[in-house]
Amino acid sequence: MSDLTFNKIAGGVLLTGLVIFGLREASDIVFKKHEVEKAGYEIAVQAEGPGGAEAVDTPPDWNAVLTPANVAAGQAVSAKCAACHKLDASNANATGPGLWDVVGRKPGTHPGFNYSSAMKDFGGKTPMWDYDHLYEFLKAPGKYVSGTNMTFVGLKKPEDRIAVIAYLHSLGSKLPVPPPRPAAAAAPAAGAAAAPA
Repeated sequence: MSDLTFNKIAGGVLLTGLVIFGLREASDIVFKKHEVEKAGYEIAVQAEGPGGAEAVDTPPDWNAVLTPANVAAGQAVSAKCAACHKLDASNANATGPGLWDVVGRKPGTHPGFNYSSAMKDFGGKTPMWDYDHLYEFLKAPGKYVSGTNMTFVGLKKPEDRIAVIAYLHSLGSKLPVPPPRPAAAAAPAAGAAAAPA
């Protein structure tokens, strides 16, 4: 190996280093670095007005929703209830009390069932499981009756709660279907008055 071979290798390594250094400096000149004021992208969102808050979940007009179609839908949704409750005419207790004729029954009073003190207290203040109480209870049982032994998380969809209540009403309830709410009854009359003759 001659003396020039080592010089050629050293020169190649030096040239490669200079090319890499030069390209890095050239890229810094071409692509200037800018200081970032805020990280990420800002997404413009309109501010909510006074009516933009979350919609209030109010119980429906029970006269309008206690229909055979909702009874059928409620029978399907009530499979969640059947895990802990009996839904047949035997009205036997299981993990939870029997639910036959529960609509119209006083809370915490099903014979032979050991209710929590929270449910007994609730029953002392509430005359019966009417449609509105069941609607709110089925949304979040643990929140509506704080301290209840019922561990079910609830039915979040209003249509599921309505359907289950319609089904429970069909199971031996003696509570009559309430008359239409005045606002619901007045709306068709107002629409008919506004129609041209």
